[in-house]
Amino acid sequence: MEYLAPLSSSLFVIQNAEHVCINMENVQRLVGMVCEKYCPFDLKSWINQELTPSVADERSIEWIFVTSLLNFSFWSKSQDSFEVSYCNKIYTGYWALCAAVNRAIDEGVNLLNPKVYQTVTEEQLRHIFRSHTAEPIPLFDERLNALRCAGKTLLENFDGSFKNALSSCENSAAKLLKLLCDYFPSFRDYSIYKGKHVSFLKRAQILVGDLWYCFEGKGFGYFHDIDEITAFADYRVPQVLYYFGAIEYSEELTKRIRNDTLRCILDF
Repeated sequence: MEYLAPLSSSLFVIQNAEHVCINMENVQRLVGMVCEKYCPFDLKSWINQELTPSVADERSIEWIFVTSLLNFSFWSKSQDSFEVSYCNKIYTGYWALCAAVNRAIDEGVNLLNPKVYQTVTEEQLRHIFRSHTAEPIPLFDERLNALRCAGKTLLENFDGSFKNALSSCENSAAKLLKLLCDYFPSFRDYSIYKGKHVSFLKRAQILVGDLWYCFEGKGFGYFHDIDEITAFADYRVPQVLYYFGAIEYSEELTKRIRNDTLRCILDF
Protein backbone atom coordinates (compact mmCIF):
# COMPACT_ATOMS: atom_id res chain seq x y z
CA MET A 1 0.00 0.00 0.00
CA GLU A 2 1.29 3.43 -0.94
CA TYR A 3 1.00 6.01 1.81
CA LEU A 4 2.15 9.54 2.45
CA ALA A 5 5.24 9.78 4.66
CA PRO A 6 4.67 11.40 8.08
CA LEU A 7 5.91 14.83 7.00
CA SER A 8 3.76 14.84 3.85
CA SER A 9 0.84 13.41 5.83
CA SER A 10 1.09 16.28 8.31
CA LEU A 11 1.01 18.86 5.52
CA PHE A 12 -2.00 17.22 3.86
CA VAL A 13 -3.94 17.06 7.13
CA ILE A 14 -3.09 20.68 8.00
CA GLN A 15 -4.35 21.83 4.62
CA ASN A 16 -7.61 19.89 4.90
CA ALA A 17 -8.43 19.74 8.62
CA GLU A 18 -11.92 20.79 9.70
CA HIS A 19 -11.80 20.23 13.46
CA VAL A 20 -8.20 21.14 14.37
CA CYS A 21 -6.20 24.26 13.54
CA ILE A 22 -2.76 25.59 14.44
CA ASN A 23 -2.36 28.89 16.27
CA MET A 24 1.03 30.05 14.99
CA GLU A 25 1.32 32.89 17.51
CA ASN A 26 0.97 30.45 20.40
CA VAL A 27 3.30 27.99 18.67
CA GLN A 28 6.02 30.66 18.62
CA ARG A 29 5.36 31.46 22.26
CA LEU A 30 5.61 27.80 23.25
CA VAL A 31 8.81 27.36 21.23
CA GLY A 32 10.31 30.27 23.14
CA MET A 33 9.36 28.69 26.47
CA VAL A 34 10.85 25.34 25.50
CA CYS A 35 14.07 26.90 24.21
CA GLU A 36 14.45 28.98 27.34
CA LYS A 37 14.13 25.91 29.55
CA TYR A 38 15.96 23.24 27.55
CA CYS A 39 18.50 24.99 25.30
CA PRO A 40 21.27 24.39 24.61
CA PHE A 41 20.16 20.80 24.05
CA ASP A 42 22.62 17.98 24.72
CA LEU A 43 22.23 14.69 22.83
CA LYS A 44 23.93 12.96 25.77
CA SER A 45 20.74 13.42 27.77
CA TRP A 46 19.30 10.21 26.27
CA ILE A 47 22.15 7.88 27.15
CA ASN A 48 22.37 9.41 30.63
CA GLN A 49 18.87 8.24 31.55
CA GLU A 50 18.59 5.61 34.27
CA LEU A 51 17.30 2.77 32.09
CA THR A 52 18.68 3.45 28.61
CA PRO A 53 21.91 1.75 27.50
CA SER A 54 24.95 3.46 29.01
CA VAL A 55 27.16 2.65 26.01
CA ALA A 56 26.42 3.27 22.34
CA ASP A 57 27.26 -0.08 20.76
CA GLU A 58 25.67 -2.82 18.65
CA ARG A 59 23.87 -4.21 21.69
CA SER A 60 22.23 -0.83 22.15
CA ILE A 61 20.81 -1.09 18.63
CA GLU A 62 19.03 -4.33 19.54
CA TRP A 63 17.79 -2.82 22.82
CA ILE A 64 16.31 0.15 20.98
CA PHE A 65 14.59 -2.15 18.49
CA VAL A 66 13.00 -4.37 21.15
CA THR A 67 11.81 -1.49 23.34
CA SER A 68 10.47 0.41 20.31
CA LEU A 69 8.68 -2.72 19.10
CA LEU A 70 6.86 -3.01 22.44
CA ASN A 71 6.38 0.69 23.16
CA PHE A 72 2.61 1.06 22.94
CA SER A 73 -0.47 1.42 25.15
CA PHE A 74 0.32 1.52 28.86
CA TRP A 75 -3.05 3.00 29.82
CA SER A 76 -5.28 1.22 32.30
CA LYS A 77 -8.91 1.92 33.14
CA SER A 78 -8.50 0.57 36.67
CA GLN A 79 -7.09 2.56 39.58
CA ASP A 80 -3.98 0.41 39.52
CA SER A 81 -1.49 0.82 36.71
CA PHE A 82 1.10 -1.52 35.28
CA GLU A 83 4.25 -1.00 37.34
CA VAL A 84 7.64 -2.69 37.40
CA SER A 85 9.95 -2.89 40.39
CA TYR A 86 13.59 -2.77 39.34
CA CYS A 87 16.72 -1.88 41.33
CA ASN A 88 14.59 -0.78 44.29
CA LYS A 89 12.56 1.68 42.22
CA ILE A 90 9.06 1.58 40.78
CA TYR A 91 8.53 2.51 37.12
CA THR A 92 5.37 3.14 35.13
CA GLY A 93 4.49 3.56 31.45
CA TYR A 94 7.28 3.30 28.90
CA TRP A 95 9.88 3.22 31.67
CA ALA A 96 8.15 0.18 33.17
CA LEU A 97 8.69 -1.57 29.83
CA CYS A 98 12.37 -0.61 29.82
CA ALA A 99 12.74 -1.76 33.42
CA ALA A 100 11.13 -5.12 32.59
CA VAL A 101 13.47 -5.66 29.63
CA ASN A 102 16.54 -4.75 31.71
CA ARG A 103 15.36 -6.91 34.59
CA ALA A 104 14.96 -9.90 32.29
CA ILE A 105 18.47 -9.39 30.92
CA ASP A 106 19.86 -9.19 34.47
CA GLU A 107 18.05 -12.45 35.25
CA GLY A 108 19.75 -14.21 32.34
CA VAL A 109 17.07 -13.91 29.65
CA ASN A 110 18.70 -12.56 26.49
CA LEU A 111 15.64 -10.67 25.32
CA LEU A 112 17.76 -8.81 22.75
CA ASN A 113 18.39 -12.00 20.78
CA PRO A 114 15.81 -12.72 18.03
CA LYS A 115 16.38 -16.46 18.51
CA VAL A 116 15.13 -16.04 22.06
CA TYR A 117 12.12 -13.82 21.48
CA GLN A 118 11.01 -15.65 18.34
CA THR A 119 10.19 -18.65 20.52
CA VAL A 120 9.29 -16.93 23.79
CA THR A 121 6.32 -18.63 25.44
CA GLU A 122 3.31 -16.92 26.96
CA GLU A 123 4.39 -18.08 30.42
CA GLN A 124 7.93 -16.74 29.94
CA LEU A 125 6.76 -13.36 28.70
CA ARG A 126 4.22 -12.99 31.49
CA HIS A 127 7.05 -13.54 33.95
CA ILE A 128 9.24 -11.00 32.15
CA PHE A 129 6.44 -8.43 32.32
CA ARG A 130 5.29 -9.30 35.84
CA SER A 131 3.80 -6.24 37.49
CA HIS A 132 4.39 -4.79 40.93
CA THR A 133 0.63 -4.30 41.13
CA ALA A 134 -2.38 -6.47 40.32
CA GLU A 135 -2.63 -4.73 36.93
CA PRO A 136 -0.80 -6.66 34.16
CA ILE A 137 0.80 -5.06 31.15
CA PRO A 138 -1.94 -4.04 28.67
CA LEU A 139 -2.31 -5.77 25.29
CA PHE A 140 -0.17 -8.71 26.31
CA ASP A 141 -1.18 -10.92 23.38
CA GLU A 142 -0.30 -8.19 20.88
CA ARG A 143 3.15 -7.77 22.43
CA LEU A 144 3.74 -11.52 22.39
CA ASN A 145 2.79 -11.71 18.72
CA ALA A 146 4.92 -8.67 17.83
CA LEU A 147 8.00 -10.19 19.46
CA ARG A 148 7.59 -13.59 17.84
CA CYS A 149 6.95 -12.14 14.37
CA ALA A 150 9.86 -9.71 14.64
CA GLY A 151 12.25 -12.44 15.76
CA LYS A 152 11.21 -14.65 12.86
CA THR A 153 11.60 -11.78 10.38
CA LEU A 154 15.08 -10.85 11.61
CA LEU A 155 16.26 -14.46 11.45
CA GLU A 156 14.86 -15.02 7.96
CA ASN A 157 15.84 -11.72 6.35
CA PHE A 158 18.62 -10.03 8.32
CA ASP A 159 20.80 -12.84 9.67
CA GLY A 160 19.29 -12.51 13.13
CA SER A 161 20.22 -8.91 13.86
CA PHE A 162 18.44 -5.58 13.64
CA LYS A 163 21.86 -4.00 13.16
CA ASN A 164 21.96 -5.63 9.72
CA ALA A 165 18.54 -4.20 8.89
CA LEU A 166 19.73 -0.77 9.98
CA SER A 167 22.92 -1.02 7.92
CA SER A 168 20.92 -1.82 4.79
CA CYS A 169 19.20 1.59 5.00
CA GLU A 170 22.35 3.52 4.06
CA ASN A 171 22.00 6.15 6.80
CA SER A 172 18.56 7.18 5.56
CA ALA A 173 15.79 7.78 8.09
CA ALA A 174 13.19 7.54 5.31
CA LYS A 175 14.51 4.16 4.18
CA LEU A 176 14.52 2.90 7.76
CA LEU A 177 10.90 3.95 8.25
CA LYS A 178 9.97 2.12 5.05
CA LEU A 179 11.90 -1.00 6.09
CA LEU A 180 10.18 -1.09 9.47
CA CYS A 181 6.75 -0.87 7.83
CA ASP A 182 7.58 -3.35 5.07
CA TYR A 183 8.96 -6.07 7.34
CA PHE A 184 7.35 -5.50 10.76
CA PRO A 185 3.54 -5.14 10.62
CA SER A 186 3.18 -3.76 14.14
CA PHE A 187 4.94 -0.55 13.07
CA ARG A 188 2.30 0.18 10.42
CA ASP A 189 0.09 2.88 11.88
CA TYR A 190 -1.74 4.23 8.86
CA SER A 191 -5.16 5.70 8.31
CA ILE A 192 -7.26 6.99 5.43
CA TYR A 193 -8.01 10.71 5.59
CA LYS A 194 -10.13 12.36 2.93
CA GLY A 195 -9.20 9.65 0.44
CA LYS A 196 -5.46 9.72 1.15
CA HIS A 197 -3.45 7.06 2.96
CA VAL A 198 -1.70 9.03 5.71
CA SER A 199 0.82 7.75 8.23
CA PHE A 200 1.74 8.46 11.83
CA LEU A 201 4.55 5.90 12.26
CA LYS A 202 4.90 6.92 15.88
CA ARG A 203 7.05 4.05 17.13
CA ALA A 204 9.05 3.80 13.92
CA GLN A 205 9.97 7.46 14.24
CA ILE A 206 10.79 7.04 17.93
CA LEU A 207 13.13 4.19 16.98
CA VAL A 208 14.96 6.45 14.51
CA GLY A 209 15.10 9.23 17.09
CA ASP A 210 16.44 6.92 19.80
CA LEU A 211 19.21 5.69 17.50
CA TRP A 212 20.07 9.30 16.68
CA TYR A 213 20.17 10.20 20.38
CA CYS A 214 22.07 7.10 21.48
CA PHE A 215 24.85 7.50 18.92
CA GLU A 216 24.73 11.31 19.07
CA GLY A 217 24.04 11.57 15.36
CA LYS A 218 27.15 9.61 14.42
CA GLY A 219 27.87 6.11 13.13
CA PHE A 220 24.75 3.97 13.44
CA GLY A 221 22.90 7.10 14.55
CA TYR A 222 23.79 9.25 11.57
CA PHE A 223 20.92 9.94 9.18
CA HIS A 224 21.49 12.34 6.31
CA ASP A 225 17.74 13.01 6.18
CA ILE A 226 16.97 13.20 9.90
CA ASP A 227 14.78 16.24 9.18
CA GLU A 228 12.23 13.82 7.66
CA ILE A 229 11.35 12.81 11.23
CA THR A 230 8.42 14.67 12.77
CA ALA A 231 7.25 15.36 16.31
CA PHE A 232 5.80 11.90 16.81
CA ALA A 233 2.08 11.42 17.38
CA ASP A 234 2.25 10.62 21.06
CA TYR A 235 -1.02 10.74 22.98
CA ARG A 236 0.42 13.29 25.42
CA VAL A 237 1.67 15.72 22.78
CA PRO A 238 -1.79 16.95 21.66
CA GLN A 239 -2.73 17.51 25.31
CA VAL A 240 0.31 19.73 25.85
CA LEU A 241 -0.16 21.62 22.58
CA TYR A 242 -3.84 22.18 23.36
CA TYR A 243 -3.06 23.33 26.91
CA PHE A 244 -0.70 26.01 25.61
CA GLY A 245 -3.04 27.02 22.80
CA ALA A 246 -0.72 25.85 20.02
CA ILE A 247 -3.56 23.84 18.54
CA GLU A 248 -7.26 24.62 18.75
CA TYR A 249 -10.24 22.28 18.49
CA SER A 250 -13.68 22.82 17.05
CA GLU A 251 -16.62 22.85 19.44
CA GLU A 252 -17.73 19.43 18.19
CA LEU A 253 -14.33 17.81 18.73
CA THR A 254 -13.92 19.44 22.15
CA LYS A 255 -17.28 18.06 23.23
CA ARG A 256 -16.46 14.56 22.02
CA ILE A 257 -13.11 14.55 23.83
CA ARG A 258 -14.59 15.80 27.10
CA ASN A 259 -17.44 13.29 26.91
CA ASP A 260 -15.03 10.47 26.02
CA THR A 261 -17.07 9.68 22.90
CA LEU A 262 -14.40 10.29 20.27
CA ARG A 263 -14.29 7.57 17.64
CA CYS A 264 -12.31 7.10 14.46
CA ILE A 265 -15.37 7.96 12.37
CA LEU A 266 -14.71 11.64 13.01
CA ASP A 267 -12.47 13.28 10.42
CA PHE A 268 -10.16 15.75 12.09
